[in-house]
Amino acid sequence: MNYEDIRFEIIDAVAIIELNRPEHLNTYSMKMGIELGDAYRTCDQDDNIRAVVLTGAGRAFCAGADMSMGENTFAKQDQATFSAAGVDPQAWEVRKPVIAAMNGHAVGIGLTLALQCDMRIVANEGKYGVLQVRRGMMPDSYSHWTLPRLIGIERAAYLLLTGRKVSGAEAVELGIASRSLPANEVLPTALEIARDIAINTAPLSVGITKRLLWESMTLTRDEVGRRETELHHHLMGRADAIEGVMAWLERRTPQWTLSVTNDWPDWPK
Repeated sequence: MNYEDIRFEIIDAVAIIELNRPEHLNTYSMKMGIELGDAYRTCDQDDNIRAVVLTGAGRAFCAGADMSMGENTFAKQDQATFSAAGVDPQAWEVRKPVIAAMNGHAVGIGLTLALQCDMRIVANEGKYGVLQVRRGMMPDSYSHWTLPRLIGIERAAYLLLTGRKVSGAEAVELGIASRSLPANEVLPTALEIARDIAINTAPLSVGITKRLLWESMTLTRDEVGRRETELHHHLMGRADAIEGVMAWLERRTPQWTLSVTNDWPDWPK
């Protein structure tokens, strides 16, 4: 796909996806959603990609929906084809860690898409909120599922039902993000985390752990335990389980050989 509303590049096994409508503060368009989904699909399937960083061009991450169509911004859509998901696949379906480097404002769908990522770093200068109820609409992109699980139902209610914006520091306090930094440090910090993952963690181990982590939100304790045991059997005694130990003992960088495309398990039921 020839991207227009995003940029996509791979540097040292890290995919960098940049929302690229800086003249509009990277407001979300249908084309952006389609392109982002295509990029996520590539990240999932390409074994040369070990981690993903999602960021925004210019001074914003994503300032929500593109409302340049005025009263038709939220016009009626075809019931057979419309989805409120915002992107397909979602970030949690990518079998590589996805880090949202929220270098500036992230509101509306700009924040709800970031909530689908595995980690979030925000900018001190940014404003963050799910504003849809202030626009006559409702939250999207699975945020009724992601946000309560991140921060609890009362704090989620505060954000979803008021549509208020919070600062970077407040976002960390609420539990939306792990760190709030000066805007110019957000992307370098996310890239540092991604590169550490790309070098030092086994890709199949990370992919399996990520899948079970997201799945665990809907599983019982015993169901998680059974899946952990079955998946241990898939990893134990294999090349990466040997390499991880030997690389540590020999004080060298590990050379992983298992991959999510070639060695993915039959997922436990």
